[in-house]
Amino acid sequence: MVRTGTGRTGGGGGRAGAAVKGARRPQVRLPALEPHADAGLEPDGDYDGVELRDLDLAGQDGGGARFMDCALTGCALDETRLRHTRFLDSVLTGLRGVGTDLAEATLRDVELIDARLGGTQAYGAVLERVVIRGGKIDYLNLRQARLRDVVFEACVLVEPDFGGARLERVEFVDCALRSADFTAATLADVDLRGAVELGIAGGVDRLSGAVISAAQLLDLAPVLAAELGIRVEG
Repeated sequence: MVRTGTGRTGGGGGRAGAAVKGARRPQVRLPALEPHADAGLEPDGDYDGVELRDLDLAGQDGGGARFMDCALTGCALDETRLRHTRFLDSVLTGLRGVGTDLAEATLRDVELIDARLGGTQAYGAVLERVVIRGGKIDYLNLRQARLRDVVFEACVLVEPDFGGARLERVEFVDCALRSADFTAATLADVDLRGAVELGIAGGVDRLSGAVISAAQLLDLAPVLAAELGIRVEG
């Protein structure tokens, strides 16, 4: 693969010679941060230039809050309600939790690093210039979400649901994508070639805006044959 000024080119998918537009990564430069003075979150709270470190935020309600130039480090988010929350120019590191509610949240210019999350509800969310690096996320619900300039890097995604979502300039780099569902999704400049594991449980017919490698095409052959109604016999 050869990186160009507009993205990556190469074979394995798409039109011969067509370029894949690469994702624009966030450039997050946090200012000097103040420790978060409280132990919890408030609905519609305004957090600017603070660090929330090693806090147990399980079950709390931060819906509608705004985090600007913030760092969340080592926090527990079990059943934490963050619906409609905005994370802007922030770094989220070592978050853990089950059932975190990020429905219709906005993440813009965000780095999510080494997360251990399960059953995260992010349907209808907007992700723009986001890097998700390391960690493992099980059963991520991104139905009807909008992802633009998003990079999944060196992470494990188990049964992510992209149903009805729009993905534009999204890259999967050195990550495992297991039983992903792209049903009714819209893809444009989605680069799957860097995925070390690629499993698709649904929506294989929606991959026209993605590029895959020749090896991945062979791996997906049984799924493609089933989608086309082709019977393969020895």
